[in-house]
Amino acid sequence: MFELKKVISALLMPLPALLLIGLFGLFLISFTSKRKTGCFIVLFTFAGIFLASFQPISTKLLMPLEREYKAFLPVSESVDYVMVLGAGHVVDDEIPPTSQLSRAALMRLTEGIRILRMYPGAKLILSGYAGGSELSHARMMANVALSLGVAKSDIILLEDAKDTWEEARQAAAFVKQKDIVLVTSASHMKRAMYEFRAAGIKPIPAPTNFLAVADINQPWHRYSPKAQYLEQTERYWHETLGIIWQHLRDNIGQAPVEEAH
Repeated sequence: MFELKKVISALLMPLPALLLIGLFGLFLISFTSKRKTGCFIVLFTFAGIFLASFQPISTKLLMPLEREYKAFLPVSESVDYVMVLGAGHVVDDEIPPTSQLSRAALMRLTEGIRILRMYPGAKLILSGYAGGSELSHARMMANVALSLGVAKSDIILLEDAKDTWEEARQAAAFVKQKDIVLVTSASHMKRAMYEFRAAGIKPIPAPTNFLAVADINQPWHRYSPKAQYLEQTERYWHETLGIIWQHLRDNIGQAPVEEAH
């Protein structure tokens, strides 16, 4: 089920979905008499890729989601745990550990360590499964954290959690009612907070890895399509699909069953 969900969500991302639609258009042009329809579909594909890579559109889509939670500020009460959610890695001994983490994972981990150092005695929870590689994502992040000066005794690993639902429930097993700061990408924070609250945890949000920035003055950066803006659109759509899935998952089966007449 987990693998199927990942495959379907990957195919529904803007670039793969538009490319598949474009291939269908080329098929109509090449092998059928519906050439005008095929040309229209190909034109739609090009227009879609352009718009998805266009900063005024991508930023307008993603920014409200990213800015729903403010950046973390020190709180007066104590903090027992700082939890960093996983975001992917590779295993390659020829590059430094920091380069083996994805950009999102490195930014999440860096923010987590920054917050951890504000609260002596707090523990750093790192999560993420292996995903087919030699090391779990949690352990890869731990290697980087150790190299950045975090004590081994201050690190807790959740190496079996595949997604945010599992991360929240595994954390709830020992966090209970203690104070925890939750670190994840700004675009993912809304979905993560939903899962952790559903698991009985009330975390303090610490969003990071903000992608959408409105104040871009140079027109050649603002109005020329770029891969970084396509990434913003993909992040927005990925999280939107995730939120829809959450509501479907939690509401299907909960609706009252009508009595037969």
